[in-house]
Amino acid sequence: MAKKNTLTQTPPYAVEQAIQRLGANLRTARLRRNLTIEEVADKIGTGPRAVSDAEQGKITTGIVVYTALLWAYDLHDPMENLADPANDEAGLAMSTRRERARPEKTEELDSDF
Repeated sequence: MAKKNTLTQTPPYAVEQAIQRLGANLRTARLRRNLTIEEVADKIGTGPRAVSDAEQGKITTGIVVYTALLWAYDLHDPMENLADPANDEAGLAMSTRRERARPEKTEELDSDF
């Protein structure tokens, strides 16, 4: 039996709030630029329903729609730094603790054929 996807049905509260805030921010960006939903949908190559869903912060809207909207409003630069491993202080600290003091011994290839 297939596993039920609870993330899209009941996402963590913080995730739901972040997506709704992003949607509201995208709507504000569109209105400030005096663009219609149809104009933005044409620019990013989707239908008006996808833009409307993103602006409503629907959790099932694909990340490509959100990212394309950010691009359409020239707000996509911060996307390049999302989850950058160089900025992951907790991950870096955890990985340095797990690193081995010595490299693992590797078996040398036998060149005797």
